[in-house]
Amino acid sequence: MNYMLANMLLAILPMTRWFGLKRRILRALGIVIADGASVCGHVRFYGAGQVTIGHDTWVGPATEFHTASGADITIGDRCDIAPGVAFVTGSHDMGDAHRRAGRDIAASIAIGAGTWIGARAMILGGARIETGSMIAAGSLVLAKSWPANTLLMGTPARAVRQLDGGQ
Repeated sequence: MNYMLANMLLAILPMTRWFGLKRRILRALGIVIADGASVCGHVRFYGAGQVTIGHDTWVGPATEFHTASGADITIGDRCDIAPGVAFVTGSHDMGDAHRRAGRDIAASIAIGAGTWIGARAMILGGARIETGSMIAAGSLVLAKSWPANTLLMGTPARAVRQLDGGQ
């Protein structure tokens, strides 16, 4: 995966146009992106893990995908990701007083189909958000499995209500 080249190209291509061209370029650079997915400008990819973006998913401007080897990010079909969202798979165990950031750890992130993620939300490694959920703007989603059709809100995010699961 050549994320550096992807980042450079996404910085110079039009912000909300040429989605077909962007898909072809991202696929050629190792990102798995389904037909109909739209990746806006200034989206950034970092790390050694795989990013997969589903069919008809919208990835807003300035979204960041931080992966680690063996810790992938999977975004389902028909998701909407607002501007400035960050997906971060890596972290550290707590170290001792000599250095608090201990051993590197990483875990995959999975976002279920139809999920809406509000502006500047942050999703941390180990988070698994099931289908039809909504994450409020500015929320911090920690490592946990969250049920389908759940509204998550806050820092750290908590389930504030169950959403209608109908079509």
